[in-house]
Amino acid sequence: MTMNKLQAKEFASKWLPAWTGNNPEKLAGFYSDDCFYLDPAIPAGVNGKKELLSYFRRLLSQNPDWIWTQIEPIPMEGGFLNKWLAKIPVGQKVIECVGVCFVQFDSEGKIKRNEVYFDRSKLIAEIYKYTKLNSPKPAA
Repeated sequence: MTMNKLQAKEFASKWLPAWTGNNPEKLAGFYSDDCFYLDPAIPAGVNGKKELLSYFRRLLSQNPDWIWTQIEPIPMEGGFLNKWLAKIPVGQKVIECVGVCFVQFDSEGKIKRNEVYFDRSKLIAEIYKYTKLNSPKPAA
């Protein structure tokens, strides 16, 4: 299933909002039963919807208010490359990350392969600062 830019944009307009709001079942509904997914937190990836759903439950529960938007869809064989912007709240700050992922589909239009790539060093640094400032102080 190859998509043109308009089709990729239309798909992303439904899929990317599913990353917000801590509804992992809704998000997993976009993926095939035999999907493969990876991102910088799980570089070896997960295989199949059962593993994916387990990972999404943890990930989305920690990030219920983040917002993902598409910057540009780039058609490729079997799907599209998605250049995106994520706005990720960390305490009172919002960290903006730009990255790419490729999205490939099965014959039924479900995502069979999704690999996410971005530099998360700014995000990790902010999470570390927030955690350090908000961790309980030892009793004197």
